[in-house]
Amino acid sequence: MDHSCLSRSFAFIVLLVTSLRISCRADTTSFNDNYHVTWGHDHALLLNQDREIQLTLDQKSGAGFESKMRYGSGLFHIRMKIPDKNSTGVLTSFYLASRSSHHDEIDLEFLGNNGPPYKLHTNLYINGQGGREQQILLWFDPTKDFHSYKILWNEHQIVFFVDNVPIRVYRNNIRKKVSFASQPMHIFASIWHAEGWASDGRKTDWHQAPFHAHYQDFHVDGCVLQDHNIRECHSPKFWWNAEKYRKLNPDQEREYRNVRKKHLVYDYCSSKSSSHYPECHK
Repeated sequence: MDHSCLSRSFAFIVLLVTSLRISCRADTTSFNDNYHVTWGHDHALLLNQDREIQLTLDQKSGAGFESKMRYGSGLFHIRMKIPDKNSTGVLTSFYLASRSSHHDEIDLEFLGNNGPPYKLHTNLYINGQGGREQQILLWFDPTKDFHSYKILWNEHQIVFFVDNVPIRVYRNNIRKKVSFASQPMHIFASIWHAEGWASDGRKTDWHQAPFHAHYQDFHVDGCVLQDHNIRECHSPKFWWNAEKYRKLNPDQEREYRNVRKKHLVYDYCSSKSSSHYPECHK
């Protein structure tokens, strides 16, 4: 066998082993390893040997879960499939939030609809102040299959990803006196009835109920905090704090600009209230 064949064979083996490691990690992480159901217990169902959970919304209740630990930085991810049918008024979420009177929160919220396109709503609460809302129209149908959703949070930036494509970036810009998330946070997920603001005033068709949301991949890449000393979670020993995660690389920048150009439908920095947010002013 010539050297080129050997090289190709070796590369294939490395790729195969890497894929197996990734799939094994995802397949063997149980929901109960890192999470627990916090409300709507009779509307939450573990599936596939506890490697998937189904949350249900009907007229009686929705359901939600949260992480057992709280974190000070990380790359937080989940795989989700949101409710199908006419899900107008149904909100499915994955987010980080602190527990304090002036809390921090980093939101990914999926607004139900009667078919595609579906809106993905993102928001940031920092020291109790929200209103940093953006919305994109997803370029795929999130009800048909599982897709990957991630939140990168380190001391330099917060980045939202959809299938590894950056859709939103919020920089920690001290020079502009921009507020930034700095409180320990738990991971949350839920399905609940949000008729009104989440449905553009349209009514929920309860004849379509029950509505089901599915979650997978419960491994957590985050810095666990036992106290409030969040500075220890900024250490370079955590891979998500490395230099390459301090800003988008050129390929990610191109993807990000493309999303904003083609899929962004609302940005608080273009609203009348933008003057209240220093990050909106270049």
